Amino acid sequence: MSGFMPVIESLLDTDLYKFTMMQEILHHQPETQAAYAFKCRNTPERPLAALQTELEAQLDHLCSLRFSETELAYLAKLRFIKSDFVDFLRLFQLQRRFISITAQGEDLDIRVTGPMLYCMLFEIYVLSIVNELYFRQVPQAPALAIGRERLQAKLKELNALSQPAMPANPFVFFDFGTRRRFSRVWHAEMVGILVKQAAPYFRGTSNVLLAMQYGVTPIGTMAHEYMQAFQCFGSRLRDFQTNALEHWVREYRGDLGIALTDVVGTDAFLRDFDLYFCKLFDGLRHDSGDPYEWGEKIIAHYIKMNIDYGTKQLVFSDGLTLEKSIALYRHFAPRTRTGFGIGTHLSNDCGQVPLQIVMKLVSCNGQPVAKVSDTEGKGMCEDENFLNYLCDVFKITHR
Repeated sequence: MSGFMPVIESLLDTDLYKFTMMQEILHHQPETQAAYAFKCRNTPERPLAALQTELEAQLDHLCSLRFSETELAYLAKLRFIKSDFVDFLRLFQLQRRFISITAQGEDLDIRVTGPMLYCMLFEIYVLSIVNELYFRQVPQAPALAIGRERLQAKLKELNALSQPAMPANPFVFFDFGTRRRFSRVWHAEMVGILVKQAAPYFRGTSNVLLAMQYGVTPIGTMAHEYMQAFQCFGSRLRDFQTNALEHWVREYRGDLGIALTDVVGTDAFLRDFDLYFCKLFDGLRHDSGDPYEWGEKIIAHYIKMNIDYGTKQLVFSDGLTLEKSIALYRHFAPRTRTGFGIGTHLSNDCGQVPLQIVMKLVSCNGQPVAKVSDTEGKGMCEDENFLNYLCDVFKITHR
């Protein structure tokens, strides 16, 4: 295709937790059918529907890609990735028939429907493609100049951290910016700069391809879709969180020990996060609600369970800037370990208003599933009756 510039050139150009969740599904629920839906939470400055033709072409290209032997060898070296999963990926190819796009006025309706094992990888690729096509519409050189200037300002902010003496628990952060990046090229440049200039604070990236290329740690465990899927996996709805966490423990046996807390809200999560799970998991990840309230609530829960919370890690990942991360660090680091997954503020701070786009699991095995967030507007469910039932079961209020 004349002039065609692919956004995704490698299937490894995605977040680690897509592979870790996929492996668990392969081993325990391989027959699962799923549906995912795209959503833009803010109002774009330019209509997303105008991207449809380009997006269709990008998806055609995406579905022609296969994992290379070099990429598979890299995954195989990760101690929590099992050989049968690598063999599965060797045969894997995304299927174009599972994804559909239609214009709804100025918006895009993107849906992925089919076997979960063949659908779950679409999410990050689709979000990255939509973002890059959208931001290709603005002059690139001035935007990248702003991005580089702002990144250097962040590096100066990091350098100031060493000026008073740091607490025993060091400040560490990770790149979580794949899905909402300005472009693939800028994302790679930005991570490369952080690797060279942000040591010892920068500890890795969620992007597996960039982790491989730069020799840093790939970061990630689970996302909302993993927990949501267990809402229809055969146990009582009331038990879906404990069932999901139990399966995770059995699959990874001590690896990947950071659990996500806000699929039905933190309070409901903590009612299920008993002494057994407190001891088995290394820490918890925040993704909605007030981060200070959340952190204090988690520490109080560990105290209630007679757990030394200083040995656990609080990972923050909700709309972080470096400034917010450092403030949270100063608040919690004297007491416990922290980590900060920074996304858009690193990968798309180029003078443009970022898109707030997501792609969430909305049904599984023909049944609706829901995410009930601690932040108003971040929840997602397409079936009001199921949402009300879920909230009644867990005695929560949906936002």
